[in-house]
Amino acid sequence: MLRTLFDDTHEDFRASFRRFLAGEVVPHHEQWERDGIVPRELFARAGAFGFLGMAVPEAYGGAGAADFRFNLIIAEECQRAGVGSYGLGVTLHNDICLPYFLAYCDEAQRERWLPGIAAGTLITAIAMTEPQAGSDLAAVATRARREGDEYVVDGAKTFITNGINADLVIVAVRTDRTQRHGGLSLLVVERGMQGFERGRNLDKVGQHAQDTAELSFTEVRVPLANRLGEEGAGFGYLMSNLPQERLSIAAAGVAAAEAAIEWTRTYIGERTAFGQPIGSFQNSRFALAEMHSETQIARVFIDRCVEALNADTLTAEDAAIAKWWCTELQGRVTDRCLQLFGGYGYMSEYPIARAWVDARVTRIYGGANEIMKEIVGRSLGL
Repeated sequence: MLRTLFDDTHEDFRASFRRFLAGEVVPHHEQWERDGIVPRELFARAGAFGFLGMAVPEAYGGAGAADFRFNLIIAEECQRAGVGSYGLGVTLHNDICLPYFLAYCDEAQRERWLPGIAAGTLITAIAMTEPQAGSDLAAVATRARREGDEYVVDGAKTFITNGINADLVIVAVRTDRTQRHGGLSLLVVERGMQGFERGRNLDKVGQHAQDTAELSFTEVRVPLANRLGEEGAGFGYLMSNLPQERLSIAAAGVAAAEAAIEWTRTYIGERTAFGQPIGSFQNSRFALAEMHSETQIARVFIDRCVEALNADTLTAEDAAIAKWWCTELQGRVTDRCLQLFGGYGYMSEYPIARAWVDARVTRIYGGANEIMKEIVGRSLGL
């Protein structure tokens, strides 16, 4: 189906980002997969070419392009190039963290942080998940007590994307123990603050080039000037930004499925068995036809959701539908495609193998898919 979502400006951006990936990322990605992290300098390189903080106003060094179609292109191209774990760090910075800075910073904070976010010299992360609090954000236990013009933060976070590289970490903290939802606030903890420590770079099943860390806070003194928005309003802020986060995950899931199908279509057209291409067997044709059909349907829904997000009409329910459906699709497609590769699909040098292991976590982060179904079910009055 012909896509009508993009105009010439978007396609020029796509071509430019594709060249950036080919020159700056793809040749080194295997090494970064082994290292478990991408170099910090790569964010600055992306920023120099205009691929970070596109929505940052021009006055603060950005492009002033508050159009999620540019974000979508980045997700699609990273998956097409087989560098999804690199892309996760970028989409976390652009799609998930940046909206908090744009929406809740005061003028002084904007001047301090937005130029570096757009330039890639200030890498961002958001710390919500704790050892005992995942999808249930109201269970956050990391506490921050007020002492004059500072908050004193104690607690721990885990599974934090960009956790090693990050310079600015948006931390969900409990500022009022007497309230469950109304007691949360958002503080920006900066690299180098005394008592802020990064634990190990976690050894994950997939997404190897993406640094994911444990963070600890021991009597960390955070200035009042580092609070985002109002005290006690953090839960509402998190809820209002989750639809974009979940759409970002869903969009990457569909793009990953599309990439897997294309790699598989090429492979089964070249690989032979019993004297003929694997792709000539009815089973292969039916499998590709089914996966292509499902992915095309998902693509149409994602494009509609992007239009809704740009119009500020994307609902939490539609974002939840997109997230759970498209990540389940990603898992099914990468698994079926790997099967068509046979034994070679299980070899890590093949992109389909990385796509398969990288896909598994998408049904967990950003809110487990069971929670997404709960959101959808409640929207039906159940």
